[in-house]
Amino acid sequence: MAASSKREQTHERIVDAAARALRRQGFAGVGVADVMKQAGLTHGGFYAHFASRDALLLEAVERAAAQSAAATAERIAARTAQGMSPMQAVIDSYLSDEHLMATEEGCIVGALGSEMARQEEILLQASRAKVQRLIEHVAKALPEGAPAGQAVALAGALVGTLQVARTMGRDDKGRELLRQARESLIAQYAAA
Repeated sequence: MAASSKREQTHERIVDAAARALRRQGFAGVGVADVMKQAGLTHGGFYAHFASRDALLLEAVERAAAQSAAATAERIAARTAQGMSPMQAVIDSYLSDEHLMATEEGCIVGALGSEMARQEEILLQASRAKVQRLIEHVAKALPEGAPAGQAVALAGALVGTLQVARTMGRDDKGRELLRQARESLIAQYAAA
């Protein structure tokens, strides 16, 4: 495989910076000048890589989702290797202290869920796809034959709990809220 060109490497740096900024600051908080600065570039080079800010945001949503999916898969695999059921591993991983702290690397839906519905159509479609992917991921972890609505309910509970915990703080209050919700959801869905 040939090494990627300098232009491709630069493009990747910009998208990575935008993906981090998106999860940290939300859609409105991603400014072209700030992203370019974070990527170590000048603002003037932006349009050599993207037709618009929305084009950058679209790639950033995709990148952030791919990064968080890979990290989540690793955490879930580690937990199932320790003997947790897939459902317990999903809950334990999503509502972990690590995920609470991972504002720049965590789940894009957990970071932006309340903002997604207010975006322009192209970003809204991408956001809907990420929400659907999260629901499908949760559905795979549930026991066979679980009602379809259970995956939606659990995905919503995970996202909402993470958002509330982050609002309460990335300290003892937030961690305690996660612990309580984790235990409650595992008990509820283990009994289902």
